[in-house]
Formats: sequence, C-alpha cells, structure tokens
Amino acid sequence: MRTVRIDSLLRTRNRDPAAGAPSGDDAPADEHAVVRGLWRAVDMFRVLALVYAAHSVWLRRDGVAEPALAVVVLGVLTAWTLAQTVRPRRSERAYAVELALGCAAILATRLVDHDWVITAGAKTIPSIWPSAAIVGWAILRGWRGGVLAAGVVAAASFVEVITPTGNTVTNSVFGLLLGGCLGYCVDLARASHVALAEAMHRDAARAERDRLARTVHDGVLQTLAFIHRRGEDLGGEAAALGAMAAEQERILRALVSHAGVDAVSHALTGDVDLRSLLRHVQHDAAHLVAPAEPVLLPRRVGHEVVAAVEAALDNVRKHAGPGAEAWVLLDEDGSEVAVTIRDSGRGLAPGRLEEAREEGRLGVASSITSRLEDLGGSATVRTGPTGGTTVELRIPSAGRR
Repeated sequence: MRTVRIDSLLRTRNRDPAAGAPSGDDAPADEHAVVRGLWRAVDMFRVLALVYAAHSVWLRRDGVAEPALAVVVLGVLTAWTLAQTVRPRRSERAYAVELALGCAAILATRLVDHDWVITAGAKTIPSIWPSAAIVGWAILRGWRGGVLAAGVVAAASFVEVITPTGNTVTNSVFGLLLGGCLGYCVDLARASHVALAEAMHRDAARAERDRLARTVHDGVLQTLAFIHRRGEDLGGEAAALGAMAAEQERILRALVSHAGVDAVSHALTGDVDLRSLLRHVQHDAAHLVAPAEPVLLPRRVGHEVVAAVEAALDNVRKHAGPGAEAWVLLDEDGSEVAVTIRDSGRGLAPGRLEEAREEGRLGVASSITSRLEDLGGSATVRTGPTGGTTVELRIPSAGRR
C-alpha cells in the first residue's frame, strides 16, 4: 500500500510542470534538498571513480596488452567526466550517453587485456565508473530506472568476461542493489516532499477559509438571518424577501463551514423541500396547505415550480376581482408532486385563454404551462361551475427523476 501511495504522489508531481520533474535535455534542479545533494554526490563520485580506474590501470600497466587503447578509453571517460563536472546535465539523454560509454568501456576491456588476465578476474578498464550512470538513472526514474541501468551494466560485464567469475557476479548484484535501493529512497524522498507541499497548501487554505468564515459570519450571515426574521414578522412581500435571504444564508453557511465537497455540492444542487420554498406565498388573501412530511424536488425544479405558483397567484390578484382569496394545496403521492392553486374569484370566461394567446398575452401559456412542460410535467387551468379558477401543476417527484 505504501508503494502505491508513493507512485500516486510521483505521478501527481510529474503532471505538474512546476514540480521539477525531468523534461527536455536539461532538466531543472529538483526542489528537494535530498535529491539535490544526491546529484552533487554523483558528480563527485564520477571524478573519484575515474581517478580510481586510472590508478588501477597504472598499477597493472605491465600486464596490459594494448596500453595505448587503454589510454584512449580513459581519455574518453575523462572528457565526459569533465563535461559533466563543468556543466552537469540532469536529463535522460545525457545519462543514456553516460551508460552507453560505461558499457562500451567495459566491452573494450577485451581489446585491451589478454584473455587469461580477464579470466583471472582482473578489473575492467572503467572499474566502478559505470556506477555513476546507475545512480543517475536511479535519481531520474526511481528504483525502476536504477534497476534497469544496473541490468544493462551487468549484461555488459557478463559479455566481457564470457565465463562469469565471482567478482563479476558480486559486482552485478551490488549494482542491482545500488540502483534499486537508492532509487526507492529517491522515490520516497520525492513523495514525502510532494505530501509535505500538499499538507502546507491545505493548511494555508484552511487558515484563509477560517479567516473568511469569521468575516462572513460576523457580517453577511447575521444580516441575512436578520432579514429572514423580520420578513417573517412583516409577512407579505417581505416574507418572500426573508425566504430568499434564508436560502442564501444556508448556501453561504455551507460554503464557509468545514463541510466537505459533498455537503457543499448538496447545498448548491441537492434536493430542496418545496414546502419551505412556498412558505413566502402566504399572506392575508393567500393560504398554503402542505403535508407534514417534506416534499423534495431537485433545487432547479423546485424554483421553477415556485415561479409558476407565483405567476398563478399574480393572475389571481389581477383578474379574480376584489376580495378574492386563493389557496395553494401541496400534495405528493410518491410518483408525482401536485400543486393546486384555487381562488374564489369570478373565474375565466370560456375561450378566454385562447383569446389571450391570440392577442399575444402569454402569461399563463409561458409562465405556467411552458415552464411545467420543460420540467416533464403538466399544467391545467379550469373554471368551476360556481366560479373561481383552478390551476393544477403536476411534476414527477424527486425519486422518479
């Protein structure tokens, strides 16, 4: 489980261009202090390994078959070492070249030494110099890169010696352990660095959120709560304003609280109780009759239904006549929600809705009927035998939607 977490963090880091992941020919310096230290250690190790290789060849110079070729091989390694020391290149391309040079130097040992010297277990011309490439790949690509580079060096060593010796096996195993263990440590260091940066970012965001929450709570939320209370006390249009303030207070409180993403998302887009949305329509001439249980609808659907009810009540005020009262009846049978608006006014003359539509007056057709059809529901308008108008709105309930 820990390895999976490390890989996940490293993939996140590699997707972030600012995280210092190797890219291009010259990779930017890694931001992690441990990794920067390892890069400096590789540069120093490469120089010391070259000195050791030259010293080893000098000690057995009398047994070397082709001393001039040995000097050429060491000269090439020296040129590369100087180039990497003066201007270090931390890219896959550069360390692929270094790995190729190290393996070529190992294979060139067959051209420099006698067969019996190689069989006796003498050191190769580059000696431990190729280990710098193994470490470089471990830093660049973690334990996978380190093991892969060590495997390439081990293969070159076995090809060079033909008949494996104890030194060949020991050095190959050492290279694999070096690349794998060091690469894993680098992976762990980078993953820890990413985790620490994420934790610091979350702490900073939480502190800023707490500061904003205090500011909002001391100002905006208290003001909205006051508007809500006063609106309920005053009634009428003030009650509608108070209901709107209460809704915005609830959403804003969810945003500035410590609620998770799901809670905030539910506050913005979740279901809403249609009873609370319709509470503001009550006044002296309008009455709300609602069940005891919540009537849940998606938030957008609920606001559209409320807009249709407000349009119907507006028609009652304009056309039902003086002294007319209205009742808003809310009901749910499990499959659909029904909202019925009845008034005690003079009612509609036969054909009046069609005439209004032909005259371009689309209040009922646009504000009520079309709105409900867009929601997948229906709206009917009829006049009773003794007068009064009934508007019936039906929409699928939250469960079916």
